[in-house]
Amino acid sequence: MTSSTPLDTLIDKSRDARDQAGRLLADERRGEAQSAAQLRALEQYRADYGRQLQDAMNAGIDAARLGDYRRFIRSLDDAIEQARRALAQQGERVAASRDQWQQRQRQLSSYDTLAQRRAAQARHQEQRREQRASDETNNNAVARRPR
Repeated sequence: MTSSTPLDTLIDKSRDARDQAGRLLADERRGEAQSAAQLRALEQYRADYGRQLQDAMNAGIDAARLGDYRRFIRSLDDAIEQARRALAQQGERVAASRDQWQQRQRQLSSYDTLAQRRAAQARHQEQRREQRASDETNNNAVARRPR
C-alpha cells in the first residue's frame, strides 16, 4: 500500500517501529521466563542435594565425602547467584523493551490522533462546501422563479 500523504507515511513507519518493539519485548519476556525457569531448577536441585547431604549425615558420612558434598553445594550456590543476576539483568532488559514499546505506541497514537483531526477538518470543509453549493443552487432557483 502506498501512502497518500507524508502523515500516512509517518503512521506506517511508526506502526512498523511499534510492532518491531513489540516483537523485541516478547523475545525479552521469553528470555526472562527461561531465566526464571533455570533459576527455579537450580534452586530445586540445590534443595534436593541438601536433603541428600542431610540424609547422608544422619546415616554417617566420611570427611572426604562430606567435603565433596559441600564443594558441590557451594558450586550450586554460585550457579544460583549467577542465575539470579542473569534474571535481574533480563528483567532490566524487559523493562527497557517495555518502555521502548510504550514510547512507540504513544508516538503512533499521536500520529493517529493528528490524522483523525485532519480527516475531521477535511469532512467539515467538504460539508461547508456542499452547503454553500446547495445554498447557491437554491438562491439561483429562487432568482429564476417568475414573480
